[in-house]
Amino acid sequence: MDDNLGKNATELGKILLKNQLFISFAESCTGGLLGSSLISVPGSSKWVSQGFVTYSNIAKIKFLGVNKQTLKEFGAVDTKVTDEMVKGVLKYDLADIAIAISGVAGPTGGSKSKPVGTVCISIGNNDEILSKQHFFEGDRNQVRAQSAETAIKDTINFLKNID
Repeated sequence: MDDNLGKNATELGKILLKNQLFISFAESCTGGLLGSSLISVPGSSKWVSQGFVTYSNIAKIKFLGVNKQTLKEFGAVDTKVTDEMVKGVLKYDLADIAIAISGVAGPTGGSKSKPVGTVCISIGNNDEILSKQHFFEGDRNQVRAQSAETAIKDTINFLKNID
């Protein structure tokens, strides 16, 4: 695992543990990299609840309750979709905080409006959701790594702002 990814995952774990919070996540373009990064931290079972890799739209609908119309209207790479993914993760009542990631890691699959490297990340709890669209550069694995690292950093900031 990338050193920064590991350091940030460890920092996130300390914050979650200190506040006695559990985190869950739903990943698309990162394909489990976020979850793997979090679970690589020793003692993560004290703050990680569960994870979903919902790569296909069907999985997003079936397991997370993402609305078909939202996917049809905006496509899978949109903060409206990642917001619904966060809500879907939280409905399982196993976590206090949820992260959702969906994007175009490449090298194909991009469009003029959503080029390769476009990634949407949402972080939230039952009170609020913070959503951002990012544009990362690099090859497929670099986009995936930047997505996971950004999601962890944004979650740290989210938690610091709700204290």
